[in-house]
Amino acid sequence: MIIDTHLHLIDRSKLTYPWLSGVPALDHDFLYATYAREARRLGIEACLHMEVDVEPAEIEKETAEIERLARQPESLLKGAIAACRPEDDGFAAYLERQEANDFVRGFRRVLHVMPDELSEGPTFRDNIRRLDGSRFTFDLCVLPHQIPKAIALADLAPDVQFILDHCGVPDIRGGAEHPWREHMSEIARRPNVTAKISGVVAYTDEAWQVGTLRPYVEHTIGAFGWDRVVWGSDWPVCTLGGNLSTWVGATHALLEGCSADEKRKLLSGNARRIWKLA
Repeated sequence: MIIDTHLHLIDRSKLTYPWLSGVPALDHDFLYATYAREARRLGIEACLHMEVDVEPAEIEKETAEIERLARQPESLLKGAIAACRPEDDGFAAYLERQEANDFVRGFRRVLHVMPDELSEGPTFRDNIRRLDGSRFTFDLCVLPHQIPKAIALADLAPDVQFILDHCGVPDIRGGAEHPWREHMSEIARRPNVTAKISGVVAYTDEAWQVGTLRPYVEHTIGAFGWDRVVWGSDWPVCTLGGNLSTWVGATHALLEGCSADEKRKLLSGNARRIWKLA
């Protein structure tokens, strides 16, 4: 069975997504019912919703909407990784509000589309330290050249569980393995960082095959080890390189020859432990 740690839902009737106009292939509604129908057929038994970079004023509204969906009978949704703005002075008050909500399992601030210096600001760093020792994880979505910025955050807050999204966002389409490969080996030396095997089909061209993905996925797992990797669909972004079934099928192909215990850790066990999922 599979736990999906990286599901995006898009409902333009309820929330505002400023970035969607720049990505026409994703500028549509991607609703829970559509995802759940396919996910159940694939053996996905639970999922965490990943924030979708809504209009900042709607961040808490997004969490409330996902929580409403989670209350539906037999919902796969078990928690939310909520958006946040650590660069803002209001972060402390926002964090206090989220501490009262067990549905919120962690946070993410999208960094790969932001200036490199955003995560280096004193307010941003002070607020990341506020997560030290808390139950919240923090997802890092960075480009390969920004991985050293992610390393700096991991060193800054050693008691925060960081999750590195999408195998560090390698340029698979361009066949670029350097300096991504070296940076991944370096960040993997931080015991408080776990890698997410997710989203990589979106970084390929239309002719990709399992072998196209293999060097990137295998290096990530090899660097982090089986106890520090989790799986995510990155639906609907994964549809840029196929669909949910395509990515799940590719994952199983990539795991051929691995032990049952190794597969369990990646596909569900580590996620259960990190986010305390039943």
